[in-house]
Amino acid sequence: MTDTPPSATDWVASYAGLLGAEPPSSAEVDTLLELAAVAAHASERIAAPLACWLVGRAGMSPAQALELARTVTG
Repeated sequence: MTDTPPSATDWVASYAGLLGAEPPSSAEVDTLLELAAVAAHASERIAAPLACWLVGRAGMSPAQALELARTVTG
């Protein structure tokens, strides 16, 4: 038996299943990570997960949200 934690992809897929949601596609993961980077570099690191949460809350696609995030000035 190994105590190796699951990969991020496996963990997210399991969590998505518990939430009753589809896990993000590979392209969506890339876009969300880019969104998180934009938010963290434009502000403080805490902005990254909160920006991603807001995407889900707004029901917007990650790509649309990324474009808007690039326009935020404060």
